[in-house]
Amino acid sequence: MIKAIVFDLDNTLVDFMRMKEEAVNSAIEAMIDAGLNMTKEEAHKKIFEIYDREGIEDQQVFNKFLMENYGYIDYRILAAGIVGYRRAKEAALVLYPHVQYTLMQLLRRGLRLAVVSDAPRLQAWTRLAQVGLHHFFEVVVAFEDTGERKPSPKPFRFTLERLGLEPQETIMVGDWAERDITGAAKIGMITVFARYGDTFGTVNSGADYEIDDIIELLKIVDELNAKWKS
Repeated sequence: MIKAIVFDLDNTLVDFMRMKEEAVNSAIEAMIDAGLNMTKEEAHKKIFEIYDREGIEDQQVFNKFLMENYGYIDYRILAAGIVGYRRAKEAALVLYPHVQYTLMQLLRRGLRLAVVSDAPRLQAWTRLAQVGLHHFFEVVVAFEDTGERKPSPKPFRFTLERLGLEPQETIMVGDWAERDITGAAKIGMITVFARYGDTFGTVNSGADYEIDDIIELLKIVDELNAKWKS
């Protein structure tokens, strides 16, 4: 019987990459207004090269961007970029369609809800609070909890330990096949690929199920639990 649903956070519950793009673009415009001598396109490319190298959660990306391109930090430009980023971030972080409804329906069915994310703990909780989801989840596992990122089995096992459940009693829902699906499948969790959040053009996710809208998860849960009862 399915007793809990475990979700990835970014690009599964919240449209993280849309937020990141809009926030960075806003930061670039603000930095140019403050004196940055660079085109929007060039700045965007250089900033995302740093994210690719240092990780998308890097909190010092604008400092590194200025140091690498100017050899020093112009605090007028840095401050403008940070403010521009924060203002856009607040407005741009949104839930995918039907997320809140689906979570409410799962809770009404008596399922327990958890999140397992590679994000740092504060950033994960901040994003959940910002979109009003922080009360839905019984367990939130972040990078600091195991020190390892998916597809390592450790974050998944730690989540199940916190829930006190077996892998076959849980479903893992995620948008990144190589991390969310592969890691969960290794320990025996049922897997659901959130194709609506895929940013890699994944052809074969390897998941037990694939969904184009999170609301489709309800049918999967109902069918699995109906089979168990029969």
